[in-house]
Formats: sequence, C-alpha cells, structure tokens
Amino acid sequence: MTDAHPTAQPERTQPTTTPPSAAAGLASAPPAARGSARRYRQALWLLTVRDLRVRYSTSALGYFWSILDPLVMSAIYWFVFTQVFHRGKVGEEPYIVFLLTALLPWMWFTGGVSDSTRAFIKEAKLIRSTTIPRSIWVARIDASKAIEFLLSIPVLAVFVIATGAHLHWQVVLWPLAIVLQATLVYGLGLIVAPLVVFFRDLERAVKLVLRFLFYASPIIYGTQALPKALHDIAAINPLSGIFGIYRSAFFPSQLDWKEVLASVVVTGIVLVVGVVVFRRSEHRVLKEL
Repeated sequence: MTDAHPTAQPERTQPTTTPPSAAAGLASAPPAARGSARRYRQALWLLTVRDLRVRYSTSALGYFWSILDPLVMSAIYWFVFTQVFHRGKVGEEPYIVFLLTALLPWMWFTGGVSDSTRAFIKEAKLIRSTTIPRSIWVARIDASKAIEFLLSIPVLAVFVIATGAHLHWQVVLWPLAIVLQATLVYGLGLIVAPLVVFFRDLERAVKLVLRFLFYASPIIYGTQALPKALHDIAAINPLSGIFGIYRSAFFPSQLDWKEVLASVVVTGIVLVVGVVVFRRSEHRVLKEL
C-alpha cells in the first residue's frame, strides 16, 4: 500500500542576516553567560528587597530612620558652625544644603562599608546552603544603601526649596558620582567582608577608620577651605571628588576635576584589589564559616 498522504516537502525560507553589531554582541555574550548574568541580577534584587523590608518592617518609623541620622547630624553642625562659632570659609550658604549634599552620600558609604564587615558572618547558613555567587552578599548591601540614598534625595530637595538654593547644570554629573560611589563601596566590601572572617578584630578597626575618615573627608568643610599644601593629599581621598560632584549641583565652585580624576583612579584600584582579595579568599571563607 502507498501512503495516502503526500510526502511533506521541506519548507523554503529566506535566509536571514544578522547585523554586524548584533552578531558581535551575540558572539561576545553566550546564552549561558547571559542566563547567569540574568540570574545574578534577579538574586541581587530579591536579596536587596529582602534587606529593605526586614530593616523597615521592624520599626514603626521605617523609612524615616534612614534619613533621621543625617538630619540630626546636619542640625547639630549647622547650629555649632552658624549659631555658636564663626565658621569663616568652612562652607557655603545655605550651609544646611552644603552639609546634606555630603552627609547623605556619607551615610551610604559608612553604612555600606560597616555592614560589609558582617556580610558573611551574619548570613553564614544561607551562604553555605546556596550556590549563588558569594560576591552577591556584598553587592546586596551596596545596593540597599544606594536605594536608601536615592530615597533621601527628596529630603534634600525640601531644604533646597526652603532655603532658596539654586540648582546648576552640574546636577547632570550626579550619575557619575553615584556610579563611582557604588563601585568604591563594592570594592571596599569585597576586601573587608572575607578578611573579617579570619580577623574578627578587623570589624572594630573598620569602625575606627570610618570615624577618622569622617573628619578627613570634606563633609563639614570643603576642600577649598584647606591649606594649599593639603589639597593634593585631600585629592587622594576618593570621597573628595565624589562629594565635590554632589555639591557642585548647588555650589559649582566645589567641583574640582583633578579630585574627580583622582577618585576615578583610586576607585578603580580599590575595585581591582577587592576582586583579587575576594577571589583568593573565597574558598577559605567557606571552610571557615
């Protein structure tokens, strides 16, 4: 017997061409790599949201606590330097805006670095029982603190409007400052997170260093107020260039491109050192936890 159905002929399709740019992108990003990157981003987002929910759900004031500390500190320094002592050329007017433009990102920096000292110790069980990249436990701290910083910007806007401060075009440079600061905090986190597992006293040492760095960074003052002999030394501190970018949105004279360039270089070095330290100590950390 012969088959009643005719033999199916292969369907003819027109050849498709991939644009050179798309082909290059596909070649440089294999499906497995793209899938891993997507899973990493999803896990990072879930852990970041989890951190924020836990932090805010356990307090009645919630979000307000993330801005209360810089507000209280700003009020104290504003009162001391404007009502008690004559501050001279320490900052610019309105001084409360001058303070907040550095104190708010400082809370992100100090919170991210300080919490990174407990990134592995606090989540030891989860880290041992999951297979996601261990660097994500540092990245989620940086991400949650960055979100808190972004949520605090409306508070700064209220003081800007209330004091009549002027917004300048340098505000478009804020994304550069945010990327630099996120990279800096992440790089420092990659260094301290694994080392604290081996040297527990390092957690307290980091707190002391952060306390010193608060006064060594241009927060209650600007780098222009320093003696000229200290300008180059101040530029080594990557926070000088980063805070200068934030402040330049309202005080253009605070932007020093030499400090910004120094911040880029130092931040890059910190990131490279952090990646090296983390990769060399990751397996030992898992054994130690």
